[in-house]
Amino acid sequence: MKTNKIDIWDVVIIGGGPAGMMAAGRAAEKGHSVLLLEKNTTLGKKLLLTGGGRCNFTNNKQNIRELALSYKGSDQFLMSAFSQFDVAKTIEFFNTRGMKTKEEAEGRVFPVSDRAQTVLDVMVKYMKAPADAKAMAGKGSGAQIKTNADVVNITFNKENDLFAVQLKNKEVFAARSCVVATGGVSHPETGSTGDGFTWLKKLGHKIVKTDASLVPIAVKDKWIKELSGLTLNDIKLTTYLDGKKEFIQKGPDYVEDPRFHREKILFTHFGISGPTVLNMSKDVGELLYSGEVVIKLDLFPKLDLGTLKNNLQKILVAESNKKIKNTLNALIPLTLVPIILKLTSIDGEISNHSLNHENRMKIVRCMKEISMNVKELMGTDMAIVSSGGVPLEEVNFKTMQSRILPQLFIVGDALNINRPSGGYSLQLCWTTGFVAGDSI
Repeated sequence: MKTNKIDIWDVVIIGGGPAGMMAAGRAAEKGHSVLLLEKNTTLGKKLLLTGGGRCNFTNNKQNIRELALSYKGSDQFLMSAFSQFDVAKTIEFFNTRGMKTKEEAEGRVFPVSDRAQTVLDVMVKYMKAPADAKAMAGKGSGAQIKTNADVVNITFNKENDLFAVQLKNKEVFAARSCVVATGGVSHPETGSTGDGFTWLKKLGHKIVKTDASLVPIAVKDKWIKELSGLTLNDIKLTTYLDGKKEFIQKGPDYVEDPRFHREKILFTHFGISGPTVLNMSKDVGELLYSGEVVIKLDLFPKLDLGTLKNNLQKILVAESNKKIKNTLNALIPLTLVPIILKLTSIDGEISNHSLNHENRMKIVRCMKEISMNVKELMGTDMAIVSSGGVPLEEVNFKTMQSRILPQLFIVGDALNINRPSGGYSLQLCWTTGFVAGDSI
């Protein structure tokens, strides 16, 4: 799309993801001249991948303090931003623009359409809408969008207080303010290649080392491939480093702690994934630098060994003439049966009545502790989000302005914030994008 011929834009926004689109829409709504530059041919490429294409666009934590605490170690910075645009305002934003929403397990909020495209359509319409009649400046044309706009450099001239944003095709755009919404380094095929960090470093910011954050875990055990596609709920994962338990359960109840995970796991051809695994991956990755890491899976976290043994015994007695390989699926998924028998070295052809006490205990202990030897974290191409970015101390979260260069705004995944899976990353984008657009 061709842009209007404006010599100096009020703001140029780099990145057409959720944070960039929100910043562009809010700045345009206030009457500013806004140019959004997106390197891809279309907007929101990564947005369309979220939630398996269904887009869990937030998590329904209505209490601001509780919401902020979900971003471990960053809550003290985020309170001022969330107080301006929180979960309730996010849901209201989409609802009032015609998008019906629904809440599912663990607070995840989706569009009723189950299509990420619905979320993208709302954002594009918001950006292109004319400014509020009461807004300042009265330009009122909505944000201008330029795709296939590959930014190669950003400079700031202190003499005239203007940014110069240069594209690969040599075009240069001048602006009074600039918003960097280029994301991190996850899913580089969507455009998140870390370019923004290079420019931000040149403008004076430090950059915390970036790496895959919410990412599947590869394991060494070959049997894992046989479980590909299997999902288990209400399980427990405990992590060990060189045989020492690192991530432990605290208290009589299961607690929300990034070091202890109970909920859901998905087996893949290379290892394990799913919400629980993604949320613990960063911690596991840090342990890998120190030694051998083993994750033990408990299929029955609510049962102790004695109770589980009694449950197994009842099944064996009731079906005493059956073979053990045809019996265990009364307790566990069928695809897990040969794995348990393999790990315990028990012949599946043995009749239930012939299974001795020692082998029964082997089965019970295995179901409580299936060991998976961690190989590595999968790369940024499979990461949901990346860790690292601009240190939070260098940003004013009341406005999202850089503390080093106030005309510069930094939003979304470019910030060094740990975001759990379940809609939190997108909420961070909506919030920081809105605050930046509102503050320009």
